[in-house]
Amino acid sequence: MVKDFQHKNYWALILGGSSGLGLATAKKLAKHGMHICIIHRNSRTQEEEINLEFYKIKSEGVQFKSFNVDAFKEEKRNAIISELSAILGTEGEIRTLVHSVAKGNLKPMLDDEKPTLKNDDFNLTINAMAISLYDWTKAIFEVKLFAEDSRIISFTSEGNTKAWKNYAAVSAAKVTLEAITRNIALEFASFGIRANCIQAGVTDTASLRMIPGSEKIKEHSLKRNPFKRLTQPEDIANAVYLLSKDEASWINGCVIPVDGGEHIS
Repeated sequence: MVKDFQHKNYWALILGGSSGLGLATAKKLAKHGMHICIIHRNSRTQEEEINLEFYKIKSEGVQFKSFNVDAFKEEKRNAIISELSAILGTEGEIRTLVHSVAKGNLKPMLDDEKPTLKNDDFNLTINAMAISLYDWTKAIFEVKLFAEDSRIISFTSEGNTKAWKNYAAVSAAKVTLEAITRNIALEFASFGIRANCIQAGVTDTASLRMIPGSEKIKEHSLKRNPFKRLTQPEDIANAVYLLSKDEASWINGCVIPVDGGEHIS
């Protein structure tokens, strides 16, 4: 295997990297020689399983650091960046920032029995799943940790244009995430930063299974996908790897479907 990033002192900072798309991405980039920092929020009961996955990343021979903290609090973010800056030293650089955050409210707008969406539900979801991308980008930029040619990659879904019951707050967050990504792509370009969204196909992750009716979503996706299978976390990780390579430097400000053609039918 060609380790594209070996000996370059490149780091990937992954927000939400303890499972699903984020974890698959961490493993893929580590295999190609990129050092990994994961920010996640998990309970103690999940620690053993997560540490086993982190051990697999370390076994690739790269540097590794994880923080189990609330990534959305400014003081926590500043503390992490300060510690990471010390770890990177004068040689390390953040080549790839991956936003794989799944924290939001999955409530209906109308229901006679279940709690329904409130203004605060939208605020929490949009802040966590969209605005936090800008917060982290700006904070890293201000302390000059980005590489001269760096990539910011976030994950969106078909919920950006389609209405799914219980998905309104997350859908609003995805649209916001894409808008923020476009403006980062525009306003940070002169500093060597490229920003893109990957529109992942339906993927059987813990986040998907939290959506009411997720089994029907999977069934429908299997029927309409040209390859008759769901998207795998590794499919998305492969796309992040490709976007992190030197050859992808002219891709900027895009929403890129990675779904085997699911979106065309």
